[in-house]
Amino acid sequence: MNYEVIIIGAGHNGLVCAAYLLKAGFSVLLLEKRPVPGGAATTEEAIPEQAPGFKFNLCAIDHEFIFLGPIIQELELHRYGLEYLHCDPHTFCPHPDGKYFLAYKSVERTCAAIARYSERDAQKYREFVEYWSRVMSAIAPWFNASPQSVLDIATNYSKNNLIDALGLVGSKQKALDFIRTMITSPEDILSEWFDTEIVKAPLARLAAEIGAPPSQKGMTAGLMMLAMRHQPGMARPRGGTGALTQALVKLVTAKGGVILTEQLVKEVIVDGNRAVGVKVAGGEEYRARKGVISNIDARRLFLQLIEPGVIDSQLRERIERRTVNNNETILKIDCALSEPLRFEAYDHKDDYGIGTILIADSVSHVEQAHSLAMMGQIPDQNPSIYLDVPSVLDPSLAPEGKHTLWIEFFAPYQIAGKEGTGLHGTGWTDELKHQVADRVIDKLAEYAPNVKQAIIARRVESPAQLGERLGAYKGNYYHLDMSLDQMIFLRPLPEIANYTTPIQNLYLTGAGTHPGGSISGMPGRNCARVFLRQESSLFAKAQRSLQSLVKSVFDNP
Repeated sequence: MNYEVIIIGAGHNGLVCAAYLLKAGFSVLLLEKRPVPGGAATTEEAIPEQAPGFKFNLCAIDHEFIFLGPIIQELELHRYGLEYLHCDPHTFCPHPDGKYFLAYKSVERTCAAIARYSERDAQKYREFVEYWSRVMSAIAPWFNASPQSVLDIATNYSKNNLIDALGLVGSKQKALDFIRTMITSPEDILSEWFDTEIVKAPLARLAAEIGAPPSQKGMTAGLMMLAMRHQPGMARPRGGTGALTQALVKLVTAKGGVILTEQLVKEVIVDGNRAVGVKVAGGEEYRARKGVISNIDARRLFLQLIEPGVIDSQLRERIERRTVNNNETILKIDCALSEPLRFEAYDHKDDYGIGTILIADSVSHVEQAHSLAMMGQIPDQNPSIYLDVPSVLDPSLAPEGKHTLWIEFFAPYQIAGKEGTGLHGTGWTDELKHQVADRVIDKLAEYAPNVKQAIIARRVESPAQLGERLGAYKGNYYHLDMSLDQMIFLRPLPEIANYTTPIQNLYLTGAGTHPGGSISGMPGRNCARVFLRQESSLFAKAQRSLQSLVKSVFDNP
């Protein structure tokens, strides 16, 4: 079967890319290995026998980055059923001593809550959010462009973006301070700004969401996470993250795109250094006249789907050895609840469940949670947890009066000392994952004592199972670490960072490309723009050649 473009993987970036190409008039086929499209952006009845009617977000849940680009508006996703519900308050973090951090979309209201414990930290928080909001404004134009295209980036800058950029780097001193900020660690920056763990611990926990302990240098960009929850804000699609996927699927199919599920791509067919199609498990081949776009990580693409010798051996070695995954991923726990969590020792309000709930007792607590995982140890003696009760904001996710619980617990993909055992030799077994989940729930019960009696059913997915389900190398749903040395024009490597590859008509998109993981759709949009620009250039070149040929015929009768 022939199409103009074949996209490997129907995750949200692949669907976004397809939507733009279909709107431009190209025929597109998406091949997805799972029974449902969406990749890490699905909402499913994951425990249908024990908890019918409960819908769970099996990976991504809180959306922020997608509001920094024009995708929702350009694709008119509201016409296909997409509706966002905004989280306010957006972050609740109880501490062991009975104090708690509670952040609203309003910075002023958040500062008033902080001032109960520290007037200085309240004032510094206001300045901190202002600083990182300016950083976001200054660099957002980079997100919506090819990372190595100076012209694309420049044309994205508005007057306000330029003002914010100059405010950050408009003098020698400011520029040097900005560089220092970006290459230091979140822990050091937080100690520079704040006094209390009430503020530092939740900021450290959110900064570590990009997959590294707060002490690691070059990971400071993660501190933007909380500032983004103030502006542009944090939200979730009504119906769960999968509602974004459903809207994109409706758009793609309405434009004539084809999505085939349970189609595991085993090989990219290359003819004379040109990608011409793919072969799936079972042997069936699909041909692409214009291009093959990979929404999977570069390691699997180049090391597993492309025959050795097709690409330069040096590039192949750099992909194998230079792209870094630090062994940290997540153990995912989903629970059906008979009632919402209650934090009785913390002036309980039902609003606490609207946004994210963080169990982060201190910066050191967060540090241990991530450092141990990187070393192959399971940090479950005193777990730090990121959780949501999404049905508080969106009751459609559970039967009336009931709730869903979403828990993310950082854990190693490969357990040290257990090599060669468990699923795929990682050391993870069903017995072990449930033991770890029990300890995570025990920790949560210290803050919300009713959690154990409220659990109707639960589903636990080990890091090895998560990686297998998503097809993610080492369970890394970001494809590779989001460290400074693997971002922007360096992601995944400098020579393949512009969505193109040394193989003609083979393109990259997805979390492993600029601007990285999370729900944004930007890699899909940016890749589509690169593809369309190249096609336009090729068309113009062919048109000029044809005109030249015609002219020569008539000029030489």
